This record gives sequence, structure tokens and C-alpha cells, in this order.
Amino acid sequence: MKKLVIGSLLFFATSLAANAQQRYGIIDSKYILEKMNDYKDAQVKLDNISKAWQEEIDTKMAEVEKMYKSYQAERPMLSDEMRKKREDEIVAKEKTAKDLQKQRFGYEGDLFKKRQEFIKPVQDKVFNAVQKMASQKGLDMVLDKAGGVTMFYADPKLDRSDDVMKILGINK
Repeated sequence: MKKLVIGSLLFFATSLAANAQQRYGIIDSKYILEKMNDYKDAQVKLDNISKAWQEEIDTKMAEVEKMYKSYQAERPMLSDEMRKKREDEIVAKEKTAKDLQKQRFGYEGDLFKKRQEFIKPVQDKVFNAVQKMASQKGLDMVLDKAGGVTMFYADPKLDRSDDVMKILGINK
């Protein structure tokens, strides 16, 4: 039992010593991306595409609303058959608009694909620059403090974002 406890403590101490020798850096990918003109241009393109698609959907929904108001005004004068036909037209038009919205903005929709097309190459540039910087600085690990990663404290001297921007040729 004593050997097991001593062995565990020795293993724990050895693993702590090995971890203490690891070199790591911290970057803020959001900060880096916001400084890149390629990223800004891609965002502008995406915003313009998104705005155009949203206007297209809004126009279709306004047509549905107009058809519904017209139907409501004329409803008392319509036969049962005509009411059913107009209701079906309104429902079909609304379904078309919602399907278009889903196609454009839904999960893995057109906007997602455009984001991949425009943003992924920029992200790949940053990834390659981070890899190069880590290799040059002899870092074992680079952590990203942007996005979903929560970091309570990071020593500013560990932030290597400026080094990555220098490799990318970006001035502050």
C-alpha cells in the first residue's frame, strides 16, 4: 500500500514537472480577424447578401399580408369554394416565403455556405500564421481566448496576437 501511494505521488510529481516545461501562448482570433482587411471585406459581402435576401423574403411576406387583408375584406362576398381557393393561395404563398427563408438562413442554408466560402480562407490564413508563429517561438500549445472559451485571467505577455498579425503583414 505504501509503495502504491509513493508511486502515485512520484508519478504525479513527474507529470507536474513535465507540464511545467510546456510552453504555450494565447491569441485572440477575433481581435486578429477584425484587423484583417480580407475578413472585413468578406463580412461586408456577407452583410450585403444577407440584406438582399432578407428584403426578398420581406417582400414575399408583405405580398402574403396584402393577399390576406384583401381576402378579409372580400370574404363575406365570396362563395365557400372561392374562400377555400383564396385561403389555399395565401397558405401556399406563405409557405413559399417561409421555405425561401429556411433555404437562405436555415441551418446549413445559403448564408452558411457563403460564410464558408468567404470566411474559411481567411481563417485558414490565420491558422497557418498561428502554426508558423508557434513553430518559430517554440510553443507547445496556443490557446484562443476568443469566442466560447472562457478565460478568467491571461497574462498579457502571453498574448501572441500581435506576432500573428506581424506574420500576416497587418499593422495595428
